[in-house]
Amino acid sequence: MSPKITTELLKQLRQVMKSPKYVQEPVQAYIVPSGDAHQSEYIAPCDCRRAFISGFDGSAGTAIVTEQHAAMWTDGRYFLQAAHQMDNNWTLMKMGLKDTPTQEDWLVSVLPEGSKVGVDPFIIPADQWKRMSKALRSAGHDLVPVKENLIDTIWTDCPQRPCKPLITLDLSYTGVSWRDKIVALRSKMAERKVLWFVVTALDEVAWLFNLRGSDVEYNPVFFAYAVIGMNTIRLFIDGDRMMDPAVREHLQLDCTLEPEFKIQVMPYGSIVSELQAVGAGLSAKEKVWLSDKASYALTEAIPKAYRYLTPYTPICIAKAVKNASETEGMRRAHIKDAVALCELFNWLEKEVPKGTVTEIIAADKAEEFRSQQKDFVELSFATISSTGPNGAIIHYKPVPETNRTLSVNEIYLLDSGAQYKDGTTDVTRTMHFGTPSAYEKECFTYVLKGHIAVSAAIFPNGTKGHLLDSFARSALWDCGLDYLHGTGHGVGSFLNVHEGPCGISYKTFADEPLEAGMIVSDASLQLGAAGLLPALCSANLSRAVMLTSPALACCLLFCSGRAGYSTRAWVL
Repeated sequence: MSPKITTELLKQLRQVMKSPKYVQEPVQAYIVPSGDAHQSEYIAPCDCRRAFISGFDGSAGTAIVTEQHAAMWTDGRYFLQAAHQMDNNWTLMKMGLKDTPTQEDWLVSVLPEGSKVGVDPFIIPADQWKRMSKALRSAGHDLVPVKENLIDTIWTDCPQRPCKPLITLDLSYTGVSWRDKIVALRSKMAERKVLWFVVTALDEVAWLFNLRGSDVEYNPVFFAYAVIGMNTIRLFIDGDRMMDPAVREHLQLDCTLEPEFKIQVMPYGSIVSELQAVGAGLSAKEKVWLSDKASYALTEAIPKAYRYLTPYTPICIAKAVKNASETEGMRRAHIKDAVALCELFNWLEKEVPKGTVTEIIAADKAEEFRSQQKDFVELSFATISSTGPNGAIIHYKPVPETNRTLSVNEIYLLDSGAQYKDGTTDVTRTMHFGTPSAYEKECFTYVLKGHIAVSAAIFPNGTKGHLLDSFARSALWDCGLDYLHGTGHGVGSFLNVHEGPCGISYKTFADEPLEAGMIVSDASLQLGAAGLLPALCSANLSRAVMLTSPALACCLLFCSGRAGYSTRAWVL
């Protein structure tokens, strides 16, 4: 894994940071977040600006370039990967470690007095803008919006934004029609006394209209916004995909409908001007509801007096609590996934001793077996297929330069998942095709104990995810071991494999109470400890866990190397 040479790119970026063609005033620092205009975790190639400027292509991280420095903040999942992918122009800032400064503190320490820090207002969330702007202003600096993304000005071969066909989902998959979802949303709006609701997250748009797409790899979403009024539905989307007869029938675009269910299709790029028009038409005490994680640009389109901001939207929460049809779909998806992985494990047991199976071959074979299952669409994330020291890279993706051959002498870790029309999977298994060492057995046992502890947990309704995190870590902590990432995340229903607002993590951001019907992953990992080389051992187990009431008999099937084994966590 050779680092990307970024000397010339950084030189070009620093030039445009001072160019009156692109900035009203020179900026002394420029922030490059990892997301897109919808604050997505997984992004289309045209939005991979941070990877372009730095070489680091993990799913989380923020780059900041000043006139003299270039720094990258990322979390424990990516410390090793970022160190391998970035050249010596960059300083790696390891988030979560005691001595790592925040982005704001670092900027204050390196910038000259009265500096301006630029950022694309469409890429930075409003809550992050507010926090960063306050910290910089208190130190005499200004955070300023730069309307034209400066990375785009030097990225000469930037890919085009995708605009791929849409997939319609009927009630057998969704359980609730898009019309009924609109009614439920308007009911929440009435409770909060707001007139308008702005949908910015791609998975929320897809869920609301029972549509899926393929604009972003591994995530069945499409580029769109929606603005919902009490009697208005506006869908902002580009391309001729809205001319597809199946889509038009699904959305009833050519039918005579009650005005409150008539969808107005508008250009994707007109969202800001339309929000400005909405804001201009509001009277005192009338509000527009947005997530505080919507982009600063969209948030600023609504006058401050008319904004109603919340950390999580009613769509986000409704989407996380699966209905009966979605739960059944997820069960079917996990059965199919179990069959595919059983076939893979059988194949690996026969082929690995021959010494011909590499990490890439194993990953491709996993996809091959999954693709043979009914309603397979695509993978749900890039397969993590790693053996030996590569297992220490938490989100490792095998490439020819690092591709190792599986052997009977090393642990093999497979973290993989798939998108089926009826559900999304995320499964990790750790295997050894020979005789594991005593230390490897010991580490695996600690991880398994934590894994079981989470899935067997009984806890009161309203418990927050970070309170369950210690269940997974307790056995490791007893031996002075730990892992540098969260334990679990929400999983979408034929949607994003990482879904909010629930999660299990040592960080308190997983603060939305867990509810029956939510599906979360249970993923414990051990990567060594103080005094031990991280590459010595890599043990990982993960599966999807459905939260249920003790009175309910339903549970989620997951892949454990045999189809049909079930697990659940009880919510009192």
